[in-house]
Amino acid sequence: MADQTYATHRQYVPLFHFFAIPVLAINVLVQIYIAVRHFSGWSVWNVVVALALAAFVFTARGMVTRAQDRIIRLEETLRLQRVLPPDLRGRIGELTTGQLVGLRFCTDAELPELARAVFSGDYRGREDIKKRIKTWRPDTLRV
Repeated sequence: MADQTYATHRQYVPLFHFFAIPVLAINVLVQIYIAVRHFSGWSVWNVVVALALAAFVFTARGMVTRAQDRIIRLEETLRLQRVLPPDLRGRIGELTTGQLVGLRFCTDAELPELARAVFSGDYRGREDIKKRIKTWRPDTLRV
């Protein structure tokens, strides 16, 4: 696998991103078209079911990423306790989940400097933090 960078770190799940989402989106549009052209109780019901299926898929995806963020928050909190100098360890609880998710990509050597910049307010969100990482620590398990 090639080195991971900010430009290449996003992972796509082909079955989800390139099959399920397009098929469900097309299904919603087709069901709306049918309901408009051939209005009936069943056609309206089919639109409702198509929307429910699409909502289900996005909700399930959100639950998965939220669970991953919680695990990352725990892992990074433990890593920060191990790596940060004593003057910063007491501030770990100030970091948001998004900031911890962003920090997970930097190496242990770079972490204290980057964490200090985050605590001082120089970098706010996860994308801003990830853009500032010089030496990338890949995360190949995230989906």
